[in-house]
Amino acid sequence: MQKPENNSIVIFGASGDLTKRKLLPALYHLYVNELLPDDFAILGASKTAFTDESFREKACNDLMESDNISKEQSEDFCKHLYYHPMDMTDVNDYTQLKSRLETLSETHQTTGNTVYYMATPPSLYGAISANLAKHKLNKDRNGWKRLIVEKPFGYDLASANELDEHLHTCFRERQVYRIDHYLGKETVQNLLVFRFSNGLFEPLWNRSFIDYVEITAAESLGVEGRGGYYDHSGAVRDMLQNHLLQVLALVAMEPPAVINADAMRNEVVKVIQSLHPLEEQDLRENLVLGQYTKNIVDGKMVPGYREEEGVDDESRTPTYVGMKMMIDNWRWNGVPFYVRTGKRMPERLTEIVIHFKKTPHPVFGADAPENKLIIRIQPNESIQMDFGLKKPGAGFRAKEVSMSFDYDSLEETNLLTAYERLLLDCMRGDATLFARSDAVRACWEFVQPILDYKKEVKSLFGYKSGSWGPNKADEMLEKDGREWRFSSEDLIN
Repeated sequence: MQKPENNSIVIFGASGDLTKRKLLPALYHLYVNELLPDDFAILGASKTAFTDESFREKACNDLMESDNISKEQSEDFCKHLYYHPMDMTDVNDYTQLKSRLETLSETHQTTGNTVYYMATPPSLYGAISANLAKHKLNKDRNGWKRLIVEKPFGYDLASANELDEHLHTCFRERQVYRIDHYLGKETVQNLLVFRFSNGLFEPLWNRSFIDYVEITAAESLGVEGRGGYYDHSGAVRDMLQNHLLQVLALVAMEPPAVINADAMRNEVVKVIQSLHPLEEQDLRENLVLGQYTKNIVDGKMVPGYREEEGVDDESRTPTYVGMKMMIDNWRWNGVPFYVRTGKRMPERLTEIVIHFKKTPHPVFGADAPENKLIIRIQPNESIQMDFGLKKPGAGFRAKEVSMSFDYDSLEETNLLTAYERLLLDCMRGDATLFARSDAVRACWEFVQPILDYKKEVKSLFGYKSGSWGPNKADEMLEKDGREWRFSSEDLIN
């Protein structure tokens, strides 16, 4: 893989949890695998009163806690770390930041190439981008400049449009990299190769052969001390609007003319814009919102959502959303996409299941096995195919069997984590796996009716912690003669 050009990486919010858990470990792993530039600088910026030395010491200790690495390896990496204390909302503090970057550019021969990573609360996105622009730290004249924005990209359609307009007054669209770590996962990317490089599957990837598609993103944990934040977000904003709609688009997209950022993201936008708009009847019949309740899981009583710290006692924030979506285009007309996500479910699991139509041959009839393609995104990245074979013995009755491929079997391959892949792509200027402005807007346009409906309707279904969600979500599929791969009757023992 081609190394990026020398560059500086500025992490705004460097004293925060995201930097500690994700960003510095990802950059370290890229470093030890010799995927970072020949020379680089990582400049942490936040209000915390670190010096270069104290920031390096903390980073080294954090890395050694999070990974099985030697002190020598971490110290070599940390020589590239620097720190700049500042108030990110104060425009005057960016004068010193600019001077510091110029010094680092000379020291590490970066020629001004800079990645700005906003690992901060969304409330600071506007101030940081505006202050960078006021000091011309957004200009490509002396090296390229790129801005990485973490989700959420807005709170609703109006705020997303406002943020988008603001960012475009400070940076050009080609400079903005909206990061969605789901798109950095190896199996998500493999969807494209799996579909478009195999003559076996792509001819079947349409309404003529597929009965329905289900996408599940389940989390076994609750809000884990983030109740105050989550109660103003919920499952629709936290998962559906970004992660799941982007994954759905990759499943349903048309083959791009070429594999590059523009062509790929053009096809993604077309899918999202083709989603059937949600009308009152769709919201009433094909949407299930739920909230987990207390239950005994693995012999331990876990609290319900309203009992979590920071959550309102009468909160109606959904921790589960399940829905049926339709895509109004030639390939998918009449094929339902059932999507669900929730907290406090039996296991951490994200997978796509392609349900193919049963054989019309009358010999097998109702006993014909179902052909399924199961693409597991996490935790164990794998692809499984379910099909029918003859049962041993007399007769010609069929039984369902499975054939699978597990990414763990590629022992010689060092798979990049999502953040490693996306950070590397940004440094290389490859925006293929980052969300584009028009795609983000199309996602918000689709989910806005759900947010409005949630305000008006009192329909919120409880589900026991450790279950697969409200029974109402099972009924949504059952009325269509279909079922989830895992039903809400399956509980953790």
